[in-house]
Amino acid sequence: MRLRCTRRMLLGAIVASAALFAQAVPPTAGFRFGVIGHSFKNAPDEAVLKRAIADAAQVNPAFIVATGIKSASEPCSDKLYAQRRALLDESPPPMIVSLAGSDWSGCLNSAGRSNAIERLNRLRELFYADAESLGAKRMPLTRLSSTAKFRSYAENAHWEHGKVLFATINLPANNNHFRPEAGRNSEYEDRLVANRAWLHRLFTLAERQKLQGLVLFSDGDVGVQAEEGFSLLPSFQSKQDGFAEPRRQIRAMAEKFKGKVLLIDTQGGASAGTEAAINWRGNVGHLSLAAEWAEVRVAPGTATLFALKGGGAETTP
Repeated sequence: MRLRCTRRMLLGAIVASAALFAQAVPPTAGFRFGVIGHSFKNAPDEAVLKRAIADAAQVNPAFIVATGIKSASEPCSDKLYAQRRALLDESPPPMIVSLAGSDWSGCLNSAGRSNAIERLNRLRELFYADAESLGAKRMPLTRLSSTAKFRSYAENAHWEHGKVLFATINLPANNNHFRPEAGRNSEYEDRLVANRAWLHRLFTLAERQKLQGLVLFSDGDVGVQAEEGFSLLPSFQSKQDGFAEPRRQIRAMAEKFKGKVLLIDTQGGASAGTEAAINWRGNVGHLSLAAEWAEVRVAPGTATLFALKGGGAETTP
């Protein structure tokens, strides 16, 4: 009898202690982050980016992600790259830079030949040399380049905040920089392998740590929510869809992931003038911006998880 009483008292003490511990540890607090579309998509106007950074900083975000540092018509010079880096580095909150295709993929040398790979490597040196963000307040990042096999791909970075994993991935809007010329498509094919490993790492990490969401920032829209058999190319019978493989991989891994997956790209120009919104299909959300910026609020522990300030969250059956 005494043994049973002792066991009951011990069990009661454990339950009471667990309850007190649960009360002492508050749930993960909500937060917000800013995301800036491709400010240079239509014109080489720095004022657009400056205003977006200033406006986004006013909402006190945990960080800001900006895609694209120049327009396609601007020179691919070290001087311009350094100028834009200095501008982005003035951001009061941590600033993460996600590359756009116009930053490097159309660059030409003095002989008029493609200089894309050399310019991409130069951007990596200037913007991604450290394992941290830009901005007055720095934030630690984990880069794909920390893996010896993919040491060139420093532009792909991930970070965790409030039970959500965030990551950039180099998927340029111009058909993922697939080149239709004869011969080996070296840059595209090598980056395809690197991105495949990167996506696998991200989803594995999110699942292992039981995170509630995964957010991917890119220039191009891979079309994850499109119907099966869809191609982003108008005549895909004669051309290769450069987004086909990452689209299949994200779909397959998102289906197994228990949390929410939010894809954010900068191809929202087709619906210019309309209000941006997060469109959901199952556990996969899609937000596409043009040159504007958006405030995304994150509420860990809630069913919606992500909400767009000033926009909306629509569900597509």
